[in-house]
Amino acid sequence: MLRTHTNGELRQEHVGQPVTLCGWVQRTRDKGAVLYLDLRDRYGITQVVFEQGVEAEQLREQARELGREFVVSISGTVAERYSKNPNLPTGDIEIRPTALTVLNAAKLPPFLIEDDTDGGDEARMKYRYLDLRRNPVRRNLELRHRLAQSVRRYLDGQGFLEVETPVLIKSTPEGARDFVVPSRMNPGQFYALPQSPQTFKQLLMVSGFDRYFQIVKCFRDEDLRADRQPEFTQIDCEMAFVEQEDILNTFEGLTRQLFVEVKGFDPGEFPRMTYADAMRLYGSDKPDTRFAMQFVELNDVAKGQGFPVFDNAELVVGINASTCASFTRKQLDELTDFVKRPQVGATGLVYARVEPDGTVKSSVDKFYSQEVLQQWKAAFGAQSGDLLLILAGPADKTRKALNELRLEMGQRLGLRNKEDFNPLWVVDFPLLEFNEEDGRHYAMHHPFTSPKPEDIPLLDTNPGQVRANAYDLVINGVEIGGGSIRIHDRAVQARMFELLGFSPEEAEAQFGFLLNAFEYGAPPHGGIAFGFDRLCSMFGGADSIRDFIAFPKNNSGRDVMIDSPSEISPAQLKELSIDTKVEAGK
Repeated sequence: MLRTHTNGELRQEHVGQPVTLCGWVQRTRDKGAVLYLDLRDRYGITQVVFEQGVEAEQLREQARELGREFVVSISGTVAERYSKNPNLPTGDIEIRPTALTVLNAAKLPPFLIEDDTDGGDEARMKYRYLDLRRNPVRRNLELRHRLAQSVRRYLDGQGFLEVETPVLIKSTPEGARDFVVPSRMNPGQFYALPQSPQTFKQLLMVSGFDRYFQIVKCFRDEDLRADRQPEFTQIDCEMAFVEQEDILNTFEGLTRQLFVEVKGFDPGEFPRMTYADAMRLYGSDKPDTRFAMQFVELNDVAKGQGFPVFDNAELVVGINASTCASFTRKQLDELTDFVKRPQVGATGLVYARVEPDGTVKSSVDKFYSQEVLQQWKAAFGAQSGDLLLILAGPADKTRKALNELRLEMGQRLGLRNKEDFNPLWVVDFPLLEFNEEDGRHYAMHHPFTSPKPEDIPLLDTNPGQVRANAYDLVINGVEIGGGSIRIHDRAVQARMFELLGFSPEEAEAQFGFLLNAFEYGAPPHGGIAFGFDRLCSMFGGADSIRDFIAFPKNNSGRDVMIDSPSEISPAQLKELSIDTKVEAGK
């Protein structure tokens, strides 16, 4: 080893010991007679002091030639620091050097390698290997490592086997777009990169590996945002001979262990909420339950009073922003502008204040008597000082818009603290959703999700009312994981494919291997997949998963560091049997 210690481990008890340290020059401070150098590695920073003296003069002159990010080796003796730094773990000591070796010089970095850097996102991604030297980014990857190790310990203790599944697989028509890979040895044919190891983990259950997991890379060619990347990581799990309750208990245990080991507290048992209740009370299948403001439907007390916006609406619904009656007209106008944004989609906002004397003043007073407004107040359970915010329109669209308004109010009122965690299970999702444009059903989760046993007869009579044996783990309004009990009967799976618009021939061509496997003794089974990147960003208190991926893509799906994706040569295209004229659009 070129070093005896790291730059984060020396303490007072090491005073007097000879040591050799290696690392990067964080900064130097030249005071003339004394030069201070901060030496950094991923473990921390140690101060090196080059003092005045005949023997030290040459070393000090060497140190003056060092620039930021030079890689050096320094030997010397640990000394007690005169002016201690309580903010630094090594702040009680310093190194009095006897030798300095430059292992590699460095150009001036394009941005400061500091906690608070002056580098923008694009520069930091182009020089990601430099950005990774910064403490905040390093801590994010250390958190990711700790979470991964905790996951493996827990699942190993529960009897799960870690099994790798193929990366080059068959493209399927359901779900997001596949990334495809041409096959040189099979001209004109393509592999797909997996969006999930779904069918393989089910086949492992058929194979008798009753508890499987994998921390696995998955790929989706879809539009990007803060919590999406073209390649992402899942904690992928499957269990045989289980029911839904077994899955929820097992993986609630995993999540609680992560909270204890990483965040230092146990959130207790996770509440359960049906999909129907989540949509009715929050307008979202991933509700943020850190704060109240549940939806209150007002059709019975708001319609029939001559206000056309409400009278003609399918749904009139609102939230009670407690203690917010003091909002100014400017603040209320801002909220109105917010709900009118295209991303939210409401046409306007009605508000009502509960005055100190208990009367209600609204933005539509001319249509409503005080008696009716008191009915609004009672419906919301409102008190003096509360602000009622009400939307109206088509039911689904209005609930979606009110969910956005609720989250915005929670943010404005400081109710969405990133250090507060409210996990819950959302259960009983619809099995299918109907697309009016296509005139067909789509799987709400995926085609292999089992219907509730008691709802199976509805597959033939009213498939839109069938509930899925599916569940999502939601924390603070973010879907962290999701899964289901799977279909393990060939006839039921074939009926599911039929409902999704597959002909028997198409189902056989796409999924014949799975249907055939079900004929050889498939056990009841189910599983779950956690979004590992999302889990890391949640525990790290960040909004973007990019901060927890060593080499992420930008919002255009590009790796600007290595300039990928990129064109390949005509020779490669020819070898892959890809027509270069077609590729060039000629």
